[in-house]
Amino acid sequence: MDQITVKSILNVLGEHVSKDTSIAVSNNHQFIYYQPSKRIDLKIKPGDTIYEDTVTFKALSGGKKISEFIQRNGFGVPYFGMSVPIIDEGGPTGTITTILPTKPELLFSSFLTVKTNDSWTPITNDQVMYIEAQNRKTRVHSKHVKGSHKLNLSELELILPNDLFIRVHRSYIVNINHIVEILPDFHSTFLLVMRDDSKIPVSQTYSGQFRRAFGF
Repeated sequence: MDQITVKSILNVLGEHVSKDTSIAVSNNHQFIYYQPSKRIDLKIKPGDTIYEDTVTFKALSGGKKISEFIQRNGFGVPYFGMSVPIIDEGGPTGTITTILPTKPELLFSSFLTVKTNDSWTPITNDQVMYIEAQNRKTRVHSKHVKGSHKLNLSELELILPNDLFIRVHRSYIVNINHIVEILPDFHSTFLLVMRDDSKIPVSQTYSGQFRRAFGF
Protein backbone atom coordinates (compact mmCIF):
# COMPACT_ATOMS: atom_id res chain seq x y z
CA MET A 1 0.00 0.00 0.00
CA ASP A 2 1.72 3.20 -1.12
CA GLN A 3 1.56 6.68 0.39
CA ILE A 4 -0.93 7.93 -2.22
CA THR A 5 -3.33 5.14 -1.26
CA VAL A 6 -2.92 5.91 2.45
CA LYS A 7 -3.55 9.60 1.83
CA SER A 8 -6.75 8.88 -0.13
CA ILE A 9 -7.97 6.55 2.64
CA LEU A 10 -7.36 9.19 5.30
CA ASN A 11 -9.17 11.83 3.26
CA VAL A 12 -12.25 9.58 3.29
CA LEU A 13 -11.92 8.80 6.99
CA GLY A 14 -11.51 12.44 7.93
CA GLU A 15 -15.10 13.22 6.98
CA HIS A 16 -16.68 10.25 8.75
CA VAL A 17 -14.67 9.43 11.88
CA SER A 18 -15.02 11.17 15.24
CA LYS A 19 -12.03 13.17 16.52
CA ASP A 20 -12.13 10.93 19.63
CA THR A 21 -11.20 7.91 17.51
CA SER A 22 -7.62 6.76 16.89
CA ILE A 23 -6.85 5.42 13.40
CA ALA A 24 -4.31 2.80 12.37
CA VAL A 25 -3.56 1.71 8.80
CA SER A 26 -1.57 -1.43 8.01
CA ASN A 27 -0.35 -3.48 5.11
CA ASN A 28 -0.52 -7.27 5.48
CA HIS A 29 2.32 -7.55 8.02
CA GLN A 30 2.96 -4.21 9.74
CA PHE A 31 1.40 -0.87 10.65
CA ILE A 32 2.22 1.91 8.18
CA TYR A 33 0.28 4.84 9.65
CA TYR A 34 -1.13 5.80 13.06
CA GLN A 35 -3.13 8.83 14.19
CA PRO A 36 -3.86 8.88 17.95
CA SER A 37 -6.77 10.71 19.54
CA LYS A 38 -6.84 12.58 22.85
CA ARG A 39 -9.06 9.89 24.39
CA ILE A 40 -6.93 6.84 23.62
CA ASP A 41 -3.40 6.24 22.36
CA LEU A 42 -1.98 2.74 21.81
CA LYS A 43 1.48 4.20 21.02
CA ILE A 44 1.60 2.42 17.66
CA LYS A 45 4.54 3.35 15.42
CA PRO A 46 4.84 2.86 11.65
CA GLY A 47 6.82 -0.33 11.14
CA ASP A 48 5.43 -2.07 14.24
CA THR A 49 4.56 -5.73 13.75
CA ILE A 50 0.88 -6.75 13.84
CA TYR A 51 0.49 -9.10 16.80
CA GLU A 52 -2.09 -11.86 17.12
CA ASP A 53 -3.95 -10.20 20.02
CA THR A 54 -5.12 -7.27 17.88
CA VAL A 55 -8.32 -6.74 15.90
CA THR A 56 -6.07 -5.83 12.97
CA PHE A 57 -4.54 -9.32 12.92
CA LYS A 58 -7.97 -10.95 13.18
CA ALA A 59 -9.32 -8.87 10.26
CA LEU A 60 -6.32 -9.81 8.11
CA SER A 61 -6.55 -13.50 9.03
CA GLY A 62 -10.29 -13.79 8.51
CA GLY A 63 -10.62 -11.42 5.58
CA LYS A 64 -13.65 -9.71 7.12
CA LYS A 65 -14.57 -6.82 9.40
CA ILE A 66 -13.89 -7.43 13.09
CA SER A 67 -15.46 -5.42 15.93
CA GLU A 68 -14.24 -6.45 19.36
CA PHE A 69 -13.29 -5.20 22.82
CA ILE A 70 -9.70 -6.23 23.55
CA GLN A 71 -8.94 -6.45 27.28
CA ARG A 72 -5.52 -8.11 27.45
CA ASN A 73 -3.07 -7.16 24.73
CA GLY A 74 0.49 -6.18 23.93
CA PHE A 75 -0.37 -2.48 23.91
CA GLY A 76 -1.19 -2.61 27.64
CA VAL A 77 -4.34 -0.53 27.10
CA PRO A 78 -7.86 -2.04 26.87
CA TYR A 79 -9.65 -0.77 23.76
CA PHE A 80 -12.58 -1.34 21.45
CA GLY A 81 -11.49 -1.69 17.85
CA MET A 82 -13.09 -2.12 14.46
CA SER A 83 -10.77 -3.33 11.73
CA VAL A 84 -11.82 -3.49 8.08
CA PRO A 85 -9.60 -5.42 5.63
CA ILE A 86 -8.59 -3.92 2.30
CA ILE A 87 -9.23 -6.74 -0.15
CA ASP A 88 -7.43 -7.34 -3.44
CA GLU A 89 -7.97 -10.26 -5.80
CA GLY A 90 -5.34 -12.26 -3.94
CA GLY A 91 -6.84 -11.56 -0.50
CA PRO A 92 -6.31 -8.95 2.24
CA THR A 93 -3.51 -6.47 1.49
CA GLY A 94 -4.01 -4.26 4.55
CA THR A 95 -6.50 -2.88 7.05
CA ILE A 96 -8.03 0.28 8.39
CA THR A 97 -8.56 0.06 12.15
CA THR A 98 -10.53 2.55 14.26
CA ILE A 99 -9.83 2.52 17.99
CA LEU A 100 -12.11 3.67 20.81
CA PRO A 101 -11.57 3.59 24.60
CA THR A 102 -14.87 1.79 25.28
CA LYS A 103 -17.46 -0.28 23.48
CA PRO A 104 -20.19 1.95 21.98
CA GLU A 105 -23.38 1.87 24.07
CA LEU A 106 -25.53 1.10 21.03
CA LEU A 107 -23.51 -1.93 19.94
CA PHE A 108 -25.67 -4.80 18.69
CA SER A 109 -28.89 -2.77 18.89
CA SER A 110 -31.68 -4.40 16.86
CA PHE A 111 -33.10 -1.06 15.68
CA LEU A 112 -32.22 2.52 14.78
CA THR A 113 -34.15 5.52 16.06
CA VAL A 114 -34.39 8.24 13.41
CA LYS A 115 -35.67 11.77 13.56
CA THR A 116 -38.56 12.51 11.20
CA ASN A 117 -39.71 16.14 11.22
CA ASP A 118 -40.49 16.89 14.90
CA SER A 119 -40.66 13.30 16.18
CA TRP A 120 -38.55 10.15 16.43
CA THR A 121 -39.31 6.76 14.91
CA PRO A 122 -37.64 3.40 15.74
CA ILE A 123 -36.87 1.28 12.66
CA THR A 124 -35.83 -2.36 13.05
CA ASN A 125 -32.61 -3.32 11.29
CA ASP A 126 -34.36 -5.61 8.81
CA GLN A 127 -36.54 -2.68 7.64
CA VAL A 128 -33.58 -0.39 6.91
CA MET A 129 -32.78 -0.49 3.19
CA TYR A 130 -29.73 1.75 3.15
CA ILE A 131 -28.03 4.58 5.01
CA GLU A 132 -26.62 7.61 3.27
CA ALA A 133 -24.23 10.42 4.19
CA GLN A 134 -25.70 13.56 2.65
CA ASN A 135 -24.69 17.18 3.29
CA ARG A 136 -22.93 16.24 6.54
CA LYS A 137 -26.05 14.44 7.78
CA THR A 138 -26.83 10.75 8.07
CA ARG A 139 -30.05 9.73 6.32
CA VAL A 140 -31.72 6.38 7.05
CA HIS A 141 -34.00 4.98 4.34
CA SER A 142 -36.67 2.31 4.87
CA LYS A 143 -39.75 1.41 2.84
CA HIS A 144 -42.13 3.59 4.85
CA VAL A 145 -39.88 5.94 6.86
CA LYS A 146 -36.97 8.24 6.04
CA GLY A 147 -35.17 10.22 8.69
CA SER A 148 -31.83 11.35 10.11
CA HIS A 149 -29.58 9.67 12.67
CA LYS A 150 -27.15 11.35 15.06
CA LEU A 151 -24.24 8.95 14.32
CA ASN A 152 -22.09 9.11 11.19
CA LEU A 153 -21.58 6.16 8.85
CA SER A 154 -18.35 4.93 10.45
CA GLU A 155 -19.95 4.99 13.89
CA LEU A 156 -23.02 3.14 12.58
CA GLU A 157 -20.72 0.59 10.93
CA LEU A 158 -19.59 -0.34 14.45
CA ILE A 159 -23.09 -1.10 15.74
CA LEU A 160 -24.83 -2.62 12.72
CA PRO A 161 -24.75 -6.45 12.35
CA ASN A 162 -22.25 -7.74 9.78
CA ASP A 163 -24.67 -10.35 8.45
CA LEU A 164 -27.15 -7.66 7.33
CA PHE A 165 -25.17 -4.54 6.43
CA ILE A 166 -22.15 -3.82 4.28
CA ARG A 167 -20.30 -0.57 3.53
CA VAL A 168 -20.12 -0.08 -0.25
CA HIS A 169 -19.10 3.58 -0.58
CA ARG A 170 -17.84 6.47 1.50
CA SER A 171 -21.44 7.69 1.50
CA TYR A 172 -23.45 4.44 1.68
CA ILE A 173 -24.13 1.41 3.88
CA VAL A 174 -26.68 -1.03 2.44
CA ASN A 175 -28.82 -3.84 3.82
CA ILE A 176 -27.96 -6.87 1.67
CA ASN A 177 -31.52 -8.22 1.95
CA HIS A 178 -32.82 -5.18 0.08
CA ILE A 179 -30.49 -5.50 -2.92
CA VAL A 180 -32.57 -6.53 -5.95
CA GLU A 181 -29.85 -6.58 -8.58
CA ILE A 182 -26.09 -6.01 -8.96
CA LEU A 183 -25.15 -4.32 -12.23
CA PRO A 184 -21.65 -3.81 -13.69
CA ASP A 185 -20.49 -0.21 -13.72
CA PHE A 186 -17.47 1.68 -15.06
CA HIS A 187 -13.95 1.20 -13.61
CA SER A 188 -14.62 -2.42 -12.49
CA THR A 189 -17.20 -1.38 -9.89
CA PHE A 190 -20.91 -2.06 -9.50
CA LEU A 191 -24.29 -0.40 -9.26
CA LEU A 192 -26.82 -1.76 -6.77
CA VAL A 193 -30.55 -1.63 -7.51
CA MET A 194 -32.48 -1.49 -4.23
CA ARG A 195 -36.11 -2.46 -3.49
CA ASP A 196 -37.22 1.17 -3.72
CA ASP A 197 -35.55 1.42 -7.18
CA SER A 198 -32.71 3.53 -5.78
CA LYS A 199 -29.36 2.95 -7.50
CA ILE A 200 -26.33 2.94 -5.21
CA PRO A 201 -22.72 2.82 -6.45
CA VAL A 202 -20.06 0.48 -5.10
CA SER A 203 -16.83 2.48 -5.10
CA GLN A 204 -13.39 1.10 -6.01
CA THR A 205 -12.34 1.37 -2.36
CA TYR A 206 -15.01 -1.14 -1.32
CA SER A 207 -15.41 -3.21 -4.51
CA GLY A 208 -12.93 -5.93 -3.48
CA GLN A 209 -14.56 -6.37 -0.10
CA PHE A 210 -17.99 -6.40 -1.77
CA ARG A 211 -17.01 -9.09 -4.29
CA ARG A 212 -15.53 -11.23 -1.53
CA ALA A 213 -18.64 -10.87 0.65
CA PHE A 214 -20.92 -11.96 -2.22
CA GLY A 215 -18.58 -14.64 -3.52
CA PHE A 216 -18.04 -13.56 -7.12
